[in-house]
Amino acid sequence: MRDVSTLTKQEQCKVLEQAAAVLNLKLSKDTVFESPNEVKQFLACKLRMNEREIFAVLLLDSQNRLIEMDELFYGTINAASVYPREIVKTVLANNAASVILAHNHPSGVSEPSFADKQITKKIADALALIDVPVLDHLIVGESVYSMAEHGCLGA
Repeated sequence: MRDVSTLTKQEQCKVLEQAAAVLNLKLSKDTVFESPNEVKQFLACKLRMNEREIFAVLLLDSQNRLIEMDELFYGTINAASVYPREIVKTVLANNAASVILAHNHPSGVSEPSFADKQITKKIADALALIDVPVLDHLIVGESVYSMAEHGCLGA
């Protein structure tokens, strides 16, 4: 097997696309997420190599089985407009019991910005009105940052 450090960016993208396809097969409808790391690996493969921000929602049933992953909003290299109303509509349409929010930072910096924390709170507040908890908000850069693990989910 070839040393991954010698791969071009295009080759890296292709490898990650193939890894995402394998994970898609593994994490299909009715997959139960058994660990936060499993979700992080899946999202890293799906979102890491994008050149613009993508905001996605993982819709889960009451047993934390994946109903669907929806990429709802697309942005530029450093921002995406996110509308809590659209997330609420998607949650209701899919009868989701809980959600995991996710987006990428094309810059590679995984730490949440002030805007990331604000929109997370707005989404969590909107979903709380319909009794749907936000389990986590994961930010994919060079690493994957979990707002729940860092205690800033409701910040």
